[in-house]
Amino acid sequence: MSTESTITIRYNLNPGDLGQVAALHGKIYAEEHGFGMGFEAYVMESLLEFYRQYNTNRDRVWVVESDGKMVGFLLLMHRLDEQAQLRYFILEKAYRGMGLGKKLMKEWMNFYNEKGYKGAYLYTTSGLDPAVSLYERFGFKKISQVKSRNFGVPLLEMLYRLYPS
Repeated sequence: MSTESTITIRYNLNPGDLGQVAALHGKIYAEEHGFGMGFEAYVMESLLEFYRQYNTNRDRVWVVESDGKMVGFLLLMHRLDEQAQLRYFILEKAYRGMGLGKKLMKEWMNFYNEKGYKGAYLYTTSGLDPAVSLYERFGFKKISQVKSRNFGVPLLEMLYRLYPS
């Protein structure tokens, strides 16, 4: 990885982005957590759901690039009852620990507040402690967890919610 000055954040989707997001998730989660191909397929299916209801006034993407290559991603997806869902928060290992995740979360929260959402939620899994810590610092609270083998390994799937302050 080169200097931070080469990192850019783009707020629109370009052709090829959805496939890259799925590939990034498939590669990173297989390497770091042992997830099977089913996880990448799940991401692909749910990205299609996002794209089909994508509303540039209510939804936002954060495409993190370094020298034109996608190295991270995050999105805010509108849901029913003025709720927002945080999804696909990912950074390649070389880009972690430099404050980029915190910057993305701040921007996510700013957009969430600017659009007047009444609450938000996200799903995550055990083993993602730095991400969970970040979510909690921004006010998300764990609501429930369930044991699962959905992605080929035993894990806990956790639901976090953000309530209006």
